[in-house]
Amino acid sequence: MIRLGEKQELIIVKEVEFGVYLAVSAEEAEERVLLPKRQVPEGAKPGDAVPVFIYRDSRDRMIATVREPKLQMGQVAELTVAQVGKIGAFLDWGLEKDLLLPFKQQRGSVSQGDKVLVSLYIDKSDRLCATMNVYDSLRTDSPYKRDDRVTGRVYEMSDNFGAFVAVDNLYSGLIPRKELYGDVELGRDVSVRVLQVRQDGKLTLGIRDKAYLQIDRDAEEILALMDSQGGFLPFTDKASPERIKQETGMSKNEFKRAVGRLLKERKIEIKEYSIQKLQSCEK
Repeated sequence: MIRLGEKQELIIVKEVEFGVYLAVSAEEAEERVLLPKRQVPEGAKPGDAVPVFIYRDSRDRMIATVREPKLQMGQVAELTVAQVGKIGAFLDWGLEKDLLLPFKQQRGSVSQGDKVLVSLYIDKSDRLCATMNVYDSLRTDSPYKRDDRVTGRVYEMSDNFGAFVAVDNLYSGLIPRKELYGDVELGRDVSVRVLQVRQDGKLTLGIRDKAYLQIDRDAEEILALMDSQGGFLPFTDKASPERIKQETGMSKNEFKRAVGRLLKERKIEIKEYSIQKLQSCEK
């Protein structure tokens, strides 16, 4: 069977003026596909096997190519938006005909020149299209273990679950809602820590480092925030968790731990309604 969207080795079963026809075998020559003349390997003849990729041309006819596409069925790849039309965006995937990314398969706004993470699917009209819903195409056999630092693309945001991440643009990962801190945005890359490798191979991820490392970073961020506001914060660790999160991006417990570290190191003093940076800590 000739498989759309896949690279496979087919047999030359007929030569014509404009190319050669390929089939799975000489015995199954009724189902065949054209390889245009300009792409036929030099010296190729009937009976020879040729590795080709199968897609559809501008007339929606199934056609073979010896070119290497940037994306095949079952894979995930980052492609560049060549242009945006009335029915969706068209992506450069290394073939003569650009790949359609329908509007309904997009996540967020897409513009010309953007790089988007997509996988392939076959639509109701038996055409190859791209989708930014790559969850089912991501692999679960990553080489990573707990506490490894990894980088990935946020491809979906969920109010219920958190941020879905394609680690290395290959592996399935999730930053749970309770682990979301700072600026985590759809379509952006994030540096995260592996919190757990689940039994199904998917990765549970976290933005923040281990506590003993994170306290130092949080303390430095607090000092930098104070510097940007004249050397003080107009609230203390007794403020509401919501305000602390809004002002610093930290949970109340994380903020209190970092403030405690700075207090112990005599870099700050806590007043009734504010936190003041001590002059001895000034650069």
